[in-house]
Amino acid sequence: MRRRVAIVTDSTASVPTGIAEKLGITVIQLELKVGEEYNDERRVPHSQLAQAMRDGVPVATAPPPPPAFFWNYMDAVSAGAEAIISVHLSEGLSRTCEAARIAATEVDVPVHVVDSRLCGLGLGYPVIAAAESAAAGATVQDVLGVLDRRLRGTTEFLYVDTLEYLRRSGRIGRAQAMLGQTLAVKPVLGFREGELAPLTKGIGTERALGKAITAAVERAGGGSVDIATEHFQAAERAGQVLHQLQDRLPGARQPILEETSAIIGAHTGPGALGITVSPV
Repeated sequence: MRRRVAIVTDSTASVPTGIAEKLGITVIQLELKVGEEYNDERRVPHSQLAQAMRDGVPVATAPPPPPAFFWNYMDAVSAGAEAIISVHLSEGLSRTCEAARIAATEVDVPVHVVDSRLCGLGLGYPVIAAAESAAAGATVQDVLGVLDRRLRGTTEFLYVDTLEYLRRSGRIGRAQAMLGQTLAVKPVLGFREGELAPLTKGIGTERALGKAITAAVERAGGGSVDIATEHFQAAERAGQVLHQLQDRLPGARQPILEETSAIIGAHTGPGALGITVSPV
């Protein structure tokens, strides 16, 4: 189906494959290096990555190169797109937006590159909303309005078993002050101005997650809201958290339980769990 406005995102958005295909969302893969081997992140099994991290194998991530964006943009133009909205993970974490902007200069239709200042399903839900708007025939300005509103309203809570993996990758920013804590203190992080920062903490996993759940419920308010949990090798825990959220937010729509992008897992480490609250 021809769409006037094409929606492009990256693999860190954790948009479920079925939803991306239904809505025509183009997902560009970030790159993952495990040891000496480079791959698109979708080619690296999560269990293999987690074991490599536990074994101390060097792991690194990289944004897609500009040609990956260019050829996907050209595919959208060939399919009839009159404008492209390309929305990606926070520039505070990655140079993905920079690569997208380089490619955008070579395309003959307008390409709007948007820094989400988020990642994971905090990026994914606004992308889905934008794609739904585009599929309904909205103008590019209307789609951008939907995207902006959802990005500004969305909150992410990130639980990690340890800050060590974020420290190794240099992604913790202001959360670094928490590194001196004992192993019993479990942090919950979130985004502030596009960078990870501490939101709260608890003694032990259950208390930390309990605080994150309570904060998510408070953030949801009384209106319609999308909620999700995503995880890196912690499916049972993520399912339990989503069930608790649904119990406390009976009006929530479109709940998603998803294993997160391997790129996110490479920075957060095994056992990490994210909660996304996105008011509709």
